[in-house]
Amino acid sequence: MHAITIEQPGGPEALVWTDVPDPVAGEGEVLVEVAASAVNRADLLQRQGFYNPPPGASPHPGLECSGRISAIGPGVSGWAVGDEVCALLSGGGYAQRVAVPAGQLLPVPAGVDLVTAASLPEAAATVWSNVFMVAGLRPGETLLVHGGSSGIGTMAIQLGKAVGAKVAVTAGGPQKLARCAELGADVLIDYREQDFVEEIKAATGGAGADVILDIMGAKYLDRNVTALAVNGRLAVIGLQGGVKAELNLAALMGKRAAITATTLRARPLEEKAAIVAAVREHVWPLVSTGRVRPVVHETFPITEAAEAHRVLEASSHVGKVLLTVPAA
Repeated sequence: MHAITIEQPGGPEALVWTDVPDPVAGEGEVLVEVAASAVNRADLLQRQGFYNPPPGASPHPGLECSGRISAIGPGVSGWAVGDEVCALLSGGGYAQRVAVPAGQLLPVPAGVDLVTAASLPEAAATVWSNVFMVAGLRPGETLLVHGGSSGIGTMAIQLGKAVGAKVAVTAGGPQKLARCAELGADVLIDYREQDFVEEIKAATGGAGADVILDIMGAKYLDRNVTALAVNGRLAVIGLQGGVKAELNLAALMGKRAAITATTLRARPLEEKAAIVAAVREHVWPLVSTGRVRPVVHETFPITEAAEAHRVLEASSHVGKVLLTVPAA
């Protein structure tokens, strides 16, 4: 088969579409003929040599895919050859075939085409696990989403609104904020022109955000704590603003607040399976009825993966950037 390989870490030109050995479905796995994958910031880090796959995972980038099951390994039930699926991966989505643990498979939701389905698994799993399973967002609370126009952000806005929360977002510029508003965001904050702490306080009568979903890390840590409400929860899922910062523990304790920091890729199979099962139970019905919809910015053929990476690096996109994969 063909897959994107990274022989030497570097810029987008390091992505090479070439012949590689076929994967095999092992115990508890299925083999998926990939129709599409999606570009995530973790793929950019892997290309640069900063985020290697966990032991035993495919060396090829790609943390999610959609396609059809072509083979079923030992110990798998509930799936059949030919089923249209999308999947959460530890790697390998940028390829014509990928072996997937059965617990990380999802059926393609009703009303979503096979290619577009590749945009859903990573964002849905990340948002549901952090905002709902860990931070416990409840109806009537306020959710602040940093990077509201990203793939994660567009999913978080819609899920927050679906459960009855008030949703505030930060994004860069009026066009991105307008797209966030179309998805249901109630409070629009241009981080280039406005202080999100002041804006979220003003929008909540001084109370602050009950849950903050943060992609920035160190750069926003102090201001995020200031922006939290009493009993607030800060969920850190990205480090685009650095890895080290000072934390005022007195401020955190004064608010009886909590900070969690998670990644999805390196979690044990059992944890990923539990998250995927929760997504299927809680998120998939919302997608199937159209209350939550995938947001796709642009689709490229896999042979143009370098250009897709450039789009993500430029942060000019709203929603997900997809890669279509030809049949093997």
